Amino acid sequence: MFKEFISKITTHKKVAVFSHIRPDGDCLGSQIALCLWLEKNGVDATAFNEDEAGDNLKWLLDFFPVVKPNDEDLSAFDAFVVVDGNALHRFGEIAEGIADLGKPIYMIDHHPQPDDIYEEFVSRVDYSSTCELIYELYVEHNPDQIDEQSAKAMYTGIVTDTGSFQFDSVTPNTLNAASTLLQRGSFKPNEVVERIYSTKTIGQLHLLSKALETITLFANQQIAIICVTKAMFEETETSKEDTEGFVSYPLSISGVKACALFREDGDRIKLSLRSRSDIDVNVWARQLGGGGHKKAAAGWHNGPLEQAIKDVIKLGEEQL
Repeated sequence: MFKEFISKITTHKKVAVFSHIRPDGDCLGSQIALCLWLEKNGVDATAFNEDEAGDNLKWLLDFFPVVKPNDEDLSAFDAFVVVDGNALHRFGEIAEGIADLGKPIYMIDHHPQPDDIYEEFVSRVDYSSTCELIYELYVEHNPDQIDEQSAKAMYTGIVTDTGSFQFDSVTPNTLNAASTLLQRGSFKPNEVVERIYSTKTIGQLHLLSKALETITLFANQQIAIICVTKAMFEETETSKEDTEGFVSYPLSISGVKACALFREDGDRIKLSLRSRSDIDVNVWARQLGGGGHKKAAAGWHNGPLEQAIKDVIKLGEEQL
């Protein structure tokens, strides 16, 4: 799977690796594990992200620093790699400009419909996460290079992108990868899971309480929504990063096939879509200027919130 990628990427001396804006566990985990792999194999790596990591993921940066890019930085690199996203706009305004530098761009990702600008790419939608793909890179090249830091980074991405192994993207290969990472990294699952999920503040719990009160069912109780408003953030002194995982609550309701989280973000509405049925929320999201996977996707609406709900529910009902 990675033969051509390994052959080409190791010819470069200085490589920049981008992870997508609004970073999650999979993009940071895969970015950090890839940078560690590059360094082990003679390539000077730098990790870039235009946004800061959430408090529950900042510990990963102890393994490898992730810094904000600027235009002047980029001219110094021989090549670029993007992970956990397959279109440059997903990586921020500065990353979009790397296509104009005339240098090779590589991509490793598990989302559908990649752009066609890459020197070499590994794109596998049948993998649970980009971290599971990075694990395959290590195994194919030299599994002995998996150490505690790279193992914890990859395990983080697999855990977060599979909903702690709850989603139907989990395969025997996913579980085998997770098991091997635990063995080679010599750590226990709780060492990672507690850092991801057991760091909530009282403000986050108050925010969740307010959001749960907004849950509403539509389409004969087959579609559920949950909302987070700017007023809720102000009242609880929280931010958009504190809504991680909220979208899972309406999806847990018996009989619900798909759900949407509506989050006021400036003058627009950020949408997170989830499905546990044949409803393809990637199709849903693409009609909203976004995208993702069949069971998990995201998009945007120009608002206001009431209109966003009406429009999004209409699109969802068309798929039932």
